[in-house]
Amino acid sequence: MALVEELRAALGPNAVLTDTDVTSAYQRDMMPLAPYGSPLAVVLPTDTEGVQAVVRACAAAGVPIVPRGAGSGLSGAANAVDGCVVLVTTKMNAILEIDADNRLAVVEPGVVNLDLRGAVEKNGLFYPPDPSSYDWCTIGGNLSTNAGGLCCVKYGVTTDSVLGLEVVLADGELLKTGRRTVKGVAGYDLTKLFVGSEGTLGVITKATLALRPLPQAPVTLVAAFNTTEAAGIAVSAVVREGLVPSLMEIMDRTSIEAVETYLKTELGAGPGCAALLICQSDAGAETGMRELAVIEQLCTDAGAELVYATEDVSEGRDLLTARRAVLTALEVYGAWLTDDVCVPRTRIAELIAGCERVSAEVDLRIAVVGHAGDGNMHPTIVYDPTSEDEFSRARKAFDEILAIGLALGGTVTGEHGIGKIKREWLAREIGPVGLRVHREIKRALDPGNVFNPGSMFSL
Repeated sequence: MALVEELRAALGPNAVLTDTDVTSAYQRDMMPLAPYGSPLAVVLPTDTEGVQAVVRACAAAGVPIVPRGAGSGLSGAANAVDGCVVLVTTKMNAILEIDADNRLAVVEPGVVNLDLRGAVEKNGLFYPPDPSSYDWCTIGGNLSTNAGGLCCVKYGVTTDSVLGLEVVLADGELLKTGRRTVKGVAGYDLTKLFVGSEGTLGVITKATLALRPLPQAPVTLVAAFNTTEAAGIAVSAVVREGLVPSLMEIMDRTSIEAVETYLKTELGAGPGCAALLICQSDAGAETGMRELAVIEQLCTDAGAELVYATEDVSEGRDLLTARRAVLTALEVYGAWLTDDVCVPRTRIAELIAGCERVSAEVDLRIAVVGHAGDGNMHPTIVYDPTSEDEFSRARKAFDEILAIGLALGGTVTGEHGIGKIKREWLAREIGPVGLRVHREIKRALDPGNVFNPGSMFSL
């Protein structure tokens, strides 16, 4: 095909993949429910000029482009559509600048989150966003989905660490948004428009990111509750007191049991534990322990059966390892399908109770784990992938959990995005006027519907 030859001429033959045995690996992300197609080609540009060449060639040929990072997403946002060109940014993986004095970094989209964190740490700095896949997900994917992580309660989501972007638009032109200064309100905030746009408005080729001073070694608290209601009361009390730990995570009974079985260890929860709360403070040992002492009292007042605080860094690391191991632990029981809903923090217990009801209705294991500090929960449904019936019931549970989240005053996605799996739910949440505005923005920036058609919403 003429387009493929044009792409090879622009990028080099090794940067354009058409063998279906190879391109099939780029068809979809980690969400099993989302539809996906077969790409015409997969391209791996190494610089901005290469991205511009791809965009111009595809726009002229009327061929859609699906931008993609490492493929760690959980919404189908990077899934191919039939006949598209999948534009993979993983070869653009340079950390271009670390400015310690101004506390910022300039990076390309293919930089792995953990690699950036390690690089800036050598300069006494900290990049906060830490999605669960931080050891392999890329900054470009984090930007496109506005990813979060365990530290959101104190440091916010990805957009809170972005100062500016460079984005290739649908006509191949390069847009520069934002600035390097701490403050700046000149014009519309185009940076925030592109963060979380899931590759539907342009291709991010560079990002200027705000950094923070490296936190001190964390101190950790774990509290076990015999009811999820008691855990919910404790979370509400922490928020009401104005405490902002560096993380506050919750695990339900199913998550705890799965992790203890998988890691062959005990989390100290005890056989009657219905919920486990894990908190950390990175304000330094003395200040942090004072903060945790207040949280300990609040948990005790809420009815915690056990509360334990420690300055031991390795103990704290072990607890976070257990928290991060939940999805892997659930694989012992079957394939998993993880949801992503965010509710008011006062209603976390109601969401968990709702998930328990759904679990009984569909007769499938559902584990709930999440970021209690901001109300972003990840109910995870376990099913047998070889059973059409179980897959159907898993999909039913997925949608019912989203409905519960909305009914509790929440949102259908806290950090994974809409992608190709929650399009109808976006429409329900934002309503017809909101959807109309989304479409008008899309048409203004991408009139030919070149970028990621069908993701988030349809035109």
